[in-house]
Amino acid sequence: MSRNTSKGISLLAAGILATLLAACASKLEPVSAPVAKIDDVVDTHWGVQVHDPYRYMEDLDDPYVQDWFRGQAEYADTLLDALPATDALAQRLQELDAGKPYHSYYVHRMNDGSLFFMRRMAGESVGKLYLQAAGEKSPRLLVDPEALGGDGEEHYSLEVYSPSPDGSRVVYGLAQGGSELTTYFTLEVASGEVSPDTIDNIETAYNEPQWLADGSGFFYSRRRDLPADAPATEIYKQTSVRFHKLGSDPADDPVIAAYGMSDSMPISDEDFPSIWLTPGSGHAVVKVKHGDSNEISLYTAPLESLLLGETSWKQICTADAEVVKFAVNGDDIYLLSGLDAPRYQLLRTGLDAPDFAAADTVIPGGDLVLDDVYAASDALYLDSRLNGVSKVLRLPYGAKEAHLLDPHGDLAAYVSSVSHTLPGVFIYATSWTTGAMVYAYDPAGKSFSDTGLLPEGKYDAVPGYVAEEVLVTSHDGTSVPLSIIRRADLELDGSHPTIVYGYGSYAYSMDVNFSALRLAWLERGGIYAVAHVRGGGEYGQAWHYAGRMLNKPNTWKDAIASAEYLVEKGYTSPEHLAVMGGSAGGILASRAITERPDLFSAAVIQVGMADAIRAETTTNGVPNIQEFGTVTEKDGFTGLYAMSGYHHVQDGVEYPAVLLTHGFNDHRVEPWMSGKLAARMQAASSGGPVVFRVEYGAGHGIGSTRQQILQEIAETYSFLLWQLDGDD
Repeated sequence: MSRNTSKGISLLAAGILATLLAACASKLEPVSAPVAKIDDVVDTHWGVQVHDPYRYMEDLDDPYVQDWFRGQAEYADTLLDALPATDALAQRLQELDAGKPYHSYYVHRMNDGSLFFMRRMAGESVGKLYLQAAGEKSPRLLVDPEALGGDGEEHYSLEVYSPSPDGSRVVYGLAQGGSELTTYFTLEVASGEVSPDTIDNIETAYNEPQWLADGSGFFYSRRRDLPADAPATEIYKQTSVRFHKLGSDPADDPVIAAYGMSDSMPISDEDFPSIWLTPGSGHAVVKVKHGDSNEISLYTAPLESLLLGETSWKQICTADAEVVKFAVNGDDIYLLSGLDAPRYQLLRTGLDAPDFAAADTVIPGGDLVLDDVYAASDALYLDSRLNGVSKVLRLPYGAKEAHLLDPHGDLAAYVSSVSHTLPGVFIYATSWTTGAMVYAYDPAGKSFSDTGLLPEGKYDAVPGYVAEEVLVTSHDGTSVPLSIIRRADLELDGSHPTIVYGYGSYAYSMDVNFSALRLAWLERGGIYAVAHVRGGGEYGQAWHYAGRMLNKPNTWKDAIASAEYLVEKGYTSPEHLAVMGGSAGGILASRAITERPDLFSAAVIQVGMADAIRAETTTNGVPNIQEFGTVTEKDGFTGLYAMSGYHHVQDGVEYPAVLLTHGFNDHRVEPWMSGKLAARMQAASSGGPVVFRVEYGAGHGIGSTRQQILQEIAETYSFLLWQLDGDD
């Protein structure tokens, strides 16, 4: 069951493998990982000396660094494959994954009743693009990334797609090896022919192609061309909005919005501009995302003026208005704003003469958290949250009050798909212990029906499992929600292997969700707890702000408080407890174990941001200044140093066992972040093993194949069962 970690890697000697098999029954580390050399670099920030003994790892092209990474990958591969539970977990995960015939997502509803959607069939590697024509029983496969490459480093993934208004063409973006480096292609649906005018360097994170109503071309956002040796910090700068006329040379595509282009629409070199067109509206809206900040600036102009070269943009709002989401209906724009509304309010202004200061209040701020707003032909539909439960609201145009849409009363519900030109909404409904379904709401009949996009799976409603929602008192007295998923028959005797999972950044909420794959952990007596820590969006903007920059310690302290609650109430004990977090959640996990190593026996840090001090030297570092801060400011440095797990590892401490995972093609969080933390902990810890799992055919996890995902979960659970003395 070995993963293909890198071409040309030799296997470890058979004797080492035999040693592993014999040793894995205990918590002793069976073999040693490659030891990284120390070459300390000392920087002084605001009078504070900061040591960086593995700075050289930032050069991933250095042959020494590459050899060390390969050695770590080989060590992790052999160790994890040899653990007693790995094979059985991998097999069980395959069974659980095959329990649902298919998963459908990213649905586009067309006026004639046709549906475009992504679908991954059971047993398939990646999602594929389909068209379900109106009246047809079976969908037609349009784009199959599996046909373009293998399952490892060569695989392709479909990142984004957008059908033309009449459905005759589709723009779609492909990336290779989980890199998210996307190229656009245009498909003629009837013939299946792909246009030769491809467009590379696509910025996909904050936009999708926007078609003209006549289907003659589309707007898109693109990164600038840079030389191969350009600094990493330049890659995400000076994104521009362009227009591509079908059949023309993309090199000649006119620029619509860009850095330094218009005094009436100021865009910095670190901003991400994108354009949004709405059927039935004569206006275009440019959204300017300021790095990874949620607060956006918006500008509008008559749609017909965009290609004339003399567009005069009108400001709708700047970031000071604290607008995070918007929707357009005709000549009105609806804005979700946190200004004087810590859980957000819904405002409306006109696009002919936008005036944020005089905007009408459509839904005032209150206890209800407003998460997002969408415009259909009949009404606005909103994602909302009350007392931690997500529900969909419907607000007909001109109505004064929104009402709840509840296709299944005991499930959390979210907007799945809305069309500007059609009435109604598709709603995704699920719980922690029940598989999701997608319902269509018909406003004429006020009725719900099953769309069939997510058929019931074999493991969607396995009896004997419960989800408990509790409030935990954190270090400063704040009540923090904690969701606990477990087998109903477990006695609370402190013996159960338990994962505390958290994230806590960008106002991203840990929403209620079901995964059949989680049963592989739960059915073995494991407990899975989700800590809704500050920095997320569970309670709106105020909850987010309470866990960012200088407030970031609340994030991992909330996770620690959640772990302490689980111990106090008898769910588990420190000997059986692990913390897990990925990406920005790596801050939570790494700081939880460096602050309270006695509380955990294991930690899993996935594609984690481990070195916050050096983050802004990376590709995605500059955009993240809005969320985490900058070392060029004293308060920014103070906050970054506090949240940097790498810089809080101390020699000789008995740290928990740690599994770090990272895709080598990751451009969101550089793989050397995990490399540095792994090397530092391997050198410093007197506790459990530190294992660095490197996946050479993956990136940040987006675009990974299903086999890559399943294998990583199997090895993660196996590692935790080994270290937490679970039933392996």
